[in-house]
Amino acid sequence: MKRFFTNIAIFFILSIIFITPAAAEPTFISIGTGGTGGIYYPYGGGVAEIWSKYVLGVMATAEVTGASVENVKLAHKGETVIGEVMGDVAIAGYQGLSKFNGKKHDILSMAIMYPNLLQLVALKDSKITDISQIKGKKISTGSPGSGTNFMTEAVFKALEIPINSDSRLSFTESANALRDGAIEVGAWSVGPGTSSILDMATTHDIHIIPFTDEQRKKILAVNQTYSAVDLTGGVYRGIDQAVPTIGVWNVMICQASLDTDLVYKLVKALFEHNDYLKKIHPSAAYTTPENAVKYSPIPLHPGTIKYLKEKGIDIPEKLIP
Repeated sequence: MKRFFTNIAIFFILSIIFITPAAAEPTFISIGTGGTGGIYYPYGGGVAEIWSKYVLGVMATAEVTGASVENVKLAHKGETVIGEVMGDVAIAGYQGLSKFNGKKHDILSMAIMYPNLLQLVALKDSKITDISQIKGKKISTGSPGSGTNFMTEAVFKALEIPINSDSRLSFTESANALRDGAIEVGAWSVGPGTSSILDMATTHDIHIIPFTDEQRKKILAVNQTYSAVDLTGGVYRGIDQAVPTIGVWNVMICQASLDTDLVYKLVKALFEHNDYLKKIHPSAAYTTPENAVKYSPIPLHPGTIKYLKEKGIDIPEKLIP
């Protein structure tokens, strides 16, 4: 009898080892965002929570990075698989232009996020009221590898404004440098209501330098990804009137080689749990299936296309890879 029960126990153990299927390995998703003083990082954190909760077998995390340019390079190399990127940088990376030095990067669009506005910030005491007055000033065009740096340099080049003294700081560092008088103008290309400017405006009187109609025409003539938009008054303390500026859409990119079904599941969860993302930041209201088609600057991943077709949305030829 004892031997009988021993054999039963051995059979039970062997059945667990050889018959019970092993648990599937989780899929780790790393999202390249930006610095902690902008919107990319909290937005990416919200996306990571949605994917980890609602996509079976996925564990996602948001990574602090140098933002757009770096995110394209990281996604291409596989150090991250998802990146939050400004539309002009996505085009440059996809086509191998500008800072990508002729090397086309293997990226595709997953979704449109929200529009960025270029916000050139000075303290009110600086008396800088026009973009042309920035010439010769100490400035920060944004951290190296960021979309802010990319956009600011493109805008200054279009306006033929030389950059003589550029600290190239992150958003938080730019705000601190403005407070301390280390720089006179800081650049932010970010969704309105970013924490680093909001915090600075609570303790210092700030001024956001407007663009004239003529300046915007010059910029748009050489940068077709950009559009003329106004920063709504009342977003920051002391900025009560609308400020004419330049805007560009943000896009969530991914490795072109990512599995179609995986991207389909990620996109489905992103769009169908957008209400949660809007609680993280109201700019997520722009993250819709319709905007993915309307504003995507580069072709869409087949997984996104699969989801959009299920929703009855037509895909233009230019967005099919």
